[in-house]
Amino acid sequence: MYNILKTYFGYTEFRPLQKEIITNIINKKDTLALMPTGGGKSLCYQIPALMMEGTAIVVSPLISLMKDQVESLLANGIKARALNSMNSETEDAAIRIECRQGKVKLLYISPERLISEANFLLRDINISLFAIDEAHCISQWGHDFRPEYIQLNNVLRQFSKVPVIALTATADKITRQDIIKQLNLRNPKIFISSFDRPNLNLDVKKGYKQKEKIRIITRFIEKHNGESGIIYCMSRKTTEKVAELLEDEGFDTTVYHAGLTSFEREKAQDDFINDRVKIVCATIAFGMGIDKSNVRWVIHYNLPKSMESFYQEIGRAGRDGMKSDTMLFYSFGDIVQLTRFAEESNQKEINLEKLRRMQQYAEADICRRRILLSYFGETMEHDCGNCDVCRNPPERFNGTIIIQKALSAIVRTDQQIPTGTLIDILRGNSTQEVIEKEYDRIKTFGVGRDVPPRHWQNYLLQMLNMGYIEIAYNENNHLKITDAGRKILFGKQSGQLVVIKEEEGFGKSFSKSNKDKIYKPVEIKRNAYILSDEDKEAELFEVLRQLRYKLAEQEAIPPYIVLSDNSLQALCHIKPKTIEELDKVTGFGEYKKKKYGKDFVYAIKDFG
Repeated sequence: MYNILKTYFGYTEFRPLQKEIITNIINKKDTLALMPTGGGKSLCYQIPALMMEGTAIVVSPLISLMKDQVESLLANGIKARALNSMNSETEDAAIRIECRQGKVKLLYISPERLISEANFLLRDINISLFAIDEAHCISQWGHDFRPEYIQLNNVLRQFSKVPVIALTATADKITRQDIIKQLNLRNPKIFISSFDRPNLNLDVKKGYKQKEKIRIITRFIEKHNGESGIIYCMSRKTTEKVAELLEDEGFDTTVYHAGLTSFEREKAQDDFINDRVKIVCATIAFGMGIDKSNVRWVIHYNLPKSMESFYQEIGRAGRDGMKSDTMLFYSFGDIVQLTRFAEESNQKEINLEKLRRMQQYAEADICRRRILLSYFGETMEHDCGNCDVCRNPPERFNGTIIIQKALSAIVRTDQQIPTGTLIDILRGNSTQEVIEKEYDRIKTFGVGRDVPPRHWQNYLLQMLNMGYIEIAYNENNHLKITDAGRKILFGKQSGQLVVIKEEEGFGKSFSKSNKDKIYKPVEIKRNAYILSDEDKEAELFEVLRQLRYKLAEQEAIPPYIVLSDNSLQALCHIKPKTIEELDKVTGFGEYKKKKYGKDFVYAIKDFG
């Protein structure tokens, strides 16, 4: 296992849970793996595929994802292929022959193609394992439900002795349960890695108009000179307008949305992936499954529709583990537009609730990372120090008694009430529902009369974001108490709440008095390798980046597939003068050492 990790992928250590997941698959056990974007999900099935006899079948939802994965594997000397609609019949025929000859270790395939090949190609080859990537697509509770995924279960049943691993970066508790049910996983072992991405800086800006947004974005991009980034917009029209305004400011920018021709979309994506263009303005149609590791920033020009979407989209920054920045703009107009979209969707109630959670994140005045982690069922005991709220902390007080009152009311109603009913109980409101269900007779009825309704809404939101309670979407949005909440309820821990202050209005004018405050440059710490001798190593990094671009251009592959930014900075720090010394550099496996080693060693020597 370790030999394959070093030889093919150039790493000496596994990330958390990778070794355990690989072991489970090798033992032919079904597996559900939840790992954050950039957390190393792919290695969890790629290494077993190399250790086991036969061909691993990887079900993937997008052609761009397949292309990226196959190119990366080939660059590491691993035989991988993809069956999709972009291939000619001749190419597909050649791939099938290679599979039947046992030459392909990993075959990437779409759900539709998997179904059509189930009684043909799949019957003729030795399948080592099935990997279902982006597995949240199979769940109606997931943020990106895809009907074609539902039929996967029928295919998997035909190969009942083949182990299955389902992988996703974005699935709450309900979605996880649904994935297991829909795929009919057999006593799966569930591995949940931390969803924390500490390298991502989280920042939210509320109420700005277009002109103000562009000025902030312009300054932001200037600080990230020469680095790749994505600006997500709600509509096609907005992507084009933002790109046009940035072009006027002198930034080379491309656009990606569903209204473009397939040729235009492919060109935009290809230019961005290959570093010919550093900035892309896109709708959410862009980026899913793209492993471009050197994206250093992500901006949301508008509020995303859900926490899952937001988490997945910011996850496209800093996949190599290096410091990266994210910025979210949020306005009342976004809520109006997204609410309309949710009400017109097929899953109105679910989508409206998910939008409410996204709005709550944007309006929160507690650590944003704690809110994100709480949403995915993970509790963080301390503030992150790397978000806008932590950098400008609000005033807090000991809110243990207030929290206990709310939790007690939830318990005494058997955790069968939504937020509105809970506030009625706490406030002592004798509504029809409260009287019919005799909630007016429980001990906590009216214990919160001294707290205004709006404040209760705010405190409950804080409790939700802190992970003391959770919402069961599949049970009419009833509130449930978490393990962290029980510790507060039974007095084992105290709980802090934020002092409630009146909100500033949306659309605050951009006046001269607050200009300096908004645009004051913030020092963004870079990887420690660069900080040791900033000027010289930054210069060497640029030399190596240009060399990487040249090598990638010669092979017609993205530069990050040659080497990641992290590997380039390790080269700057270690400065290997021989091929053998490349063993100390992360990301340099045997195949890449033979292929690119001399070029990078000579470049470092020439640099001096």
